[in-house]
Amino acid sequence: MGSKTLENEERREYDIPSNSESNSAGGEPRGHHLSRDGDGCMGSKGAADSDSGDDDDDDAITDATTSISLTGPAIIAEPGKKKNKKRKRPKKKTRAKQSSPPRIPLDDLFRSKEYPPGEFLGYAALPETTARAKAPELRLDRSRALEDSTFLNNYRKGAEIHRQVRKWVRTSVKPGQTLTEIAIGIEDGVRALLGNAGLETGRSLQSGMGFPTGLALNNCVAHYTPNPGQKDIVLQHQDVMKVDFGVHINGWIVDSAFTMSFDPTYDNLLAAVKDATNTGIKQAGIDVRISDVSAAIQEAMESYEVEIRGKVYPVKPVRNLCGHDIKHYRIHGEKTIPFIKNTIQTKMEEGEIFAIETFGTTGRGYIRDGQGIYGYGLSHDAPDRVSLPLNSANRLYNTIKENFSSLVFCRRYLERLGCERYLAGLNYLVSNGILEDHLPLMDVPGSYSAQFEHTILLRESQKEVLSRGDDY
Repeated sequence: MGSKTLENEERREYDIPSNSESNSAGGEPRGHHLSRDGDGCMGSKGAADSDSGDDDDDDAITDATTSISLTGPAIIAEPGKKKNKKRKRPKKKTRAKQSSPPRIPLDDLFRSKEYPPGEFLGYAALPETTARAKAPELRLDRSRALEDSTFLNNYRKGAEIHRQVRKWVRTSVKPGQTLTEIAIGIEDGVRALLGNAGLETGRSLQSGMGFPTGLALNNCVAHYTPNPGQKDIVLQHQDVMKVDFGVHINGWIVDSAFTMSFDPTYDNLLAAVKDATNTGIKQAGIDVRISDVSAAIQEAMESYEVEIRGKVYPVKPVRNLCGHDIKHYRIHGEKTIPFIKNTIQTKMEEGEIFAIETFGTTGRGYIRDGQGIYGYGLSHDAPDRVSLPLNSANRLYNTIKENFSSLVFCRRYLERLGCERYLAGLNYLVSNGILEDHLPLMDVPGSYSAQFEHTILLRESQKEVLSRGDDY
């Protein structure tokens, strides 16, 4: 989930296009071109084995009779001598498989409750004169928390759920479906694999969606989700769709995103952004300056261009969106990672969690706020309790605190909990600075954009790319 930079204070609304003009014909089968340049790294693995196998039958044949061979002389069995049967081969053990759509809780597939780690990468060597960003005792406290086995296992569980759900998306979603169908399918899959529908008060704080599912098309760069009352958008063959969703367990969020297209015209756009994200992951590390990561991202992305309907476009990084660190129950922390060169001397530190993401576009490379609302989140200084003149706002605030806390949510999530007539309360909370609203983020009409993202942990001796899969 991308974080806006502070320079984007001016709001100019662009309409969110429901469909682009269809200009493509033919093309490879849907999804084929997305996976052929895959990273081939850590993927979804290690499901529980089902019980199988037969015991060998060692019953002896003791009848001393004469066996007549059709091709050779008779063989006389000596009395009391055992004749063994041919040993049976044990049946191969089969691994439990996820259903389609994904509905089998992950704990039923991993009976040991141990979940596969992500991809481990080493750190690049730093000069010996580099000073550590924090005092040793502070680094030690953060490292201890990060190496806690329960914390790590829960984070890996969230990552495995993300891999399994997105596998279904990448193989099942096709043009002709509505964005509402796709979003609900993703969210139903995440909740089913968590084994938590999140309908009882407080249950969605234990585990659930890390933020509203983002399904941004074409020049809508990020932060679009279908909500009640909006005209539903149908996915078209020529669309480029960013799929951005998060899975949280006990408030720790796996944030990972990818881009789908059904026309090979956009292959280079997707390749550019994927390369830029992987470059950022490679550069990230303990005591690395954010400015160095940003410079490497920009260089990688700008080395690509894409030809669309006879015109060549350079792939530009979106200069007022950023990657970010992740905090407990809060998707955006204090640190940001721009996609362009900068002078930020802030360093990444041991024990931190980062969403390394990049956005590339064929447009201006500068986003503006679009029409509509993506979601809402409590302000950093939101009070524990409120006593407002509007009773509906008081009731809604209690619902938000009990079910979302500082997690970002959307109107679909409120209606799922049974909330009614909540719009006045939402608007009142926003106007009084208690809630922050998040709007769709748009580049110029007619442009196309892509996104790839992974969550990484900066551990003491190596970084772990938690959400890495065999798809990207």
